Amino acid sequence: MKQMAMGFRLILNLFLVSVFLCRTNAQTVPDTVLNCCEGDVLVLLDASGSIASYEFSHMVSFLAELLQPFTLGPDEVRFALLLVGTEPRLEFGFETHRSQQALQAALRQIKQLRGDTNTEKALEMARDRVLPPGVAGGTGTGTRPNLPRVLLWLTDGVDPGPVREPMKELRDEGVDVLVVSTGHGNFQVLRQVVSPPVEDHLYFVDIDDISIITEDVRNAIIEIIRAERLQVRDVSSRSASLHWRPVLAGSGYYDITFGPIPSGTETSPGGGPGTSPGTSPGHYQRITRPGDATNAQLTGLRPGTKYKVTLRPESNLNLLKTLTTEFTTQPPPRLHFIFVCLPLFALSPFLSFALSLVVLPALADLQLTTVGSDSVQVQWKGAEDGLRGYWVTWEGDQSRPSQAGAGSSLYLPPTSLTTTLNNMPPSARVCVSPVYRTARGEGLCCSANFKDALTWGYKS
Repeated sequence: MKQMAMGFRLILNLFLVSVFLCRTNAQTVPDTVLNCCEGDVLVLLDASGSIASYEFSHMVSFLAELLQPFTLGPDEVRFALLLVGTEPRLEFGFETHRSQQALQAALRQIKQLRGDTNTEKALEMARDRVLPPGVAGGTGTGTRPNLPRVLLWLTDGVDPGPVREPMKELRDEGVDVLVVSTGHGNFQVLRQVVSPPVEDHLYFVDIDDISIITEDVRNAIIEIIRAERLQVRDVSSRSASLHWRPVLAGSGYYDITFGPIPSGTETSPGGGPGTSPGTSPGHYQRITRPGDATNAQLTGLRPGTKYKVTLRPESNLNLLKTLTTEFTTQPPPRLHFIFVCLPLFALSPFLSFALSLVVLPALADLQLTTVGSDSVQVQWKGAEDGLRGYWVTWEGDQSRPSQAGAGSSLYLPPTSLTTTLNNMPPSARVCVSPVYRTARGEGLCCSANFKDALTWGYKS
């Protein structure tokens, strides 16, 4: 009876995996993932005896859903799978599967190894056989040179073994390490092996809820291996720098054209229909660069204008793809003139001067809401181009001796529009300022009194 029960559970798990994979294949593939990326991703999957069959089947299902949207191919993304057990096994290498159909079929055939959790030996195999760049073998091992390499480790987090040093060696060699743990132990060990930032590359989740992190883990991988074959950098109001990954082996040349994107028919100053400046073919410029070049300078641009760039590699040996990208030049700087007059004794008899300062966008809105006897939630609006982050400062009522000196500050990234401050003094003044590349913008301040559980707000 016991053997029959175990057999039934195994059949049930395989059925659930098959149903999940079929459902995954039927899903609409996100457009943001198709053809988005270029790189080699090695999955290190714990298949040892510490993983229950039920848990292992869920890990495989998660893996299938996670990888399903990516476009596979020699010029796109490649996946390899290494199973952890007493004797680790390379289930398939980077060259084995070149289509999603083949990859998903291979995932359905995975069998759990069981045995000991020999992660250290698996990492040695990854370092020596799978992840070295420029190595090719019959098993499809070896990564492509000059492309991102990622190690995604799926584990239950139980007794990972001496993994700090081999993981550090991989990171030092340029491999980005991500970890998904279905257990909640060994946090300090796991946080030390992932690549920074830890909050984007380390995930703890219950096995029954593992599907909720699929999109976050996929986006973290995309952020690493996103293909940036044609980049525009250092954009100003009048110029920009174009960079590309070389595809010509020194022979041939690059043909580059760039110009404003037409904005449609507009009204001319005289009141009748007129053609927008961007529709004239004469506004397009053309330059060429030799086959060993990797960048070009785009000049003579208009401020605040959207441009399209086309890079065409010309070669007598191969037919290569044309690359295109778009960018928008910076608008003319908004200047505010402040005239400062100094006392006569500080100036020569006929001298005065003026300081010209760039006006930085101010914070749009700030609201405080008490969420406890000494905690307050701070919310604001202020997302602007060029924003680097926010400074949040608070201090106690300086007129009260007991609160003098009670205060602190906090720096938050530009994506943060709210935070909660704890252990606040009874009367506190909270200020939030936007931070730009050159200086801080104008901030807003609100005062919170914890005697009353009310909502304070200030709107500009």
